[in-house]
Amino acid sequence: MATSLTTSYVGEYKDKMIASALLSGKTLDNGGLTVYPNVAYKEVIKKIALGNDLMVGASCDYTDAGTVTITERVLEVKEFQINKTECKTTFSQDWTSAQMGYSVPNYVLPKSYADFISQQYIAKIAANVETMIWQGAAGANAFDGFTTTWAANASSLAGGAVVTGTTLTAANIVDEIGKVVDNVSANTSSLLDKEDLHIYLSNHAFQMYTRSLGGFGAAGLGAAGFDNKGNNQDLGNALLFDGIKIFRAPGLPTNDMVAAQKSNLFFGCGIEGDLSDIKLIDTGDTLGDQNVRFVARFKAGIQTGLLEEVTYYT
Repeated sequence: MATSLTTSYVGEYKDKMIASALLSGKTLDNGGLTVYPNVAYKEVIKKIALGNDLMVGASCDYTDAGTVTITERVLEVKEFQINKTECKTTFSQDWTSAQMGYSVPNYVLPKSYADFISQQYIAKIAANVETMIWQGAAGANAFDGFTTTWAANASSLAGGAVVTGTTLTAANIVDEIGKVVDNVSANTSSLLDKEDLHIYLSNHAFQMYTRSLGGFGAAGLGAAGFDNKGNNQDLGNALLFDGIKIFRAPGLPTNDMVAAQKSNLFFGCGIEGDLSDIKLIDTGDTLGDQNVRFVARFKAGIQTGLLEEVTYYT
């Protein structure tokens, strides 16, 4: 695909480029999942469950008791790539042309553009992976994300079903997050004291919760809300709900929430650095053209360890 360049090419160039905002890859960047690197294709995750009959009253004899059930979950990764060609002569009548040199056969891609667009490609990978992690649907360009697999296996989730949700607002968000916690308490109460248990909120849910803390007389928070800060709440990374850590996951669908342990949610990849590695290949010397190729290749995939320990609100 060609690069479309629109330029006035008048006045002075301030060597500044901007781009459209992209979804941030906070789920991986902020350690929201357990990362399995060096997955060639499939990785087996062992599930070990101990029965409640393991501990019995003592006697003089050795009596074997209790059950241990070992099953498997398979973490499978899919390969992805970015292949993008830029023609150097496209920039010969642009502000950045002075960075190309003056010998046409030896043109180089303007460094300011090459550096900037490389970072944009890396950001685009992060944005796409963030979305796929949570709501991808398997196909040529995606793998099944968590919400897709949970919806397809709803009867295996905590409580035997998804928690039925609604459109989240500042007025109802506290009650709706409460439904998530109530489902954890009712069906997987052993998780409540686990350090890595999180409530994962979409951007919208996080925003509504922030707004609810603004209060203005609602829910007993007072006229200026929690800590008298109104809507100027600094939630940071230490926010709790009923003692459970809140995690902001931009890739979650708008009105979705999840309660799960980080150690139960897996992200598989090849080499972790591949997700932020862009190669620039100038083909002028080998093909005699004026092109530069941008190449990225990486692997990615997700898996849930124990479905029965996931509460999914949608």
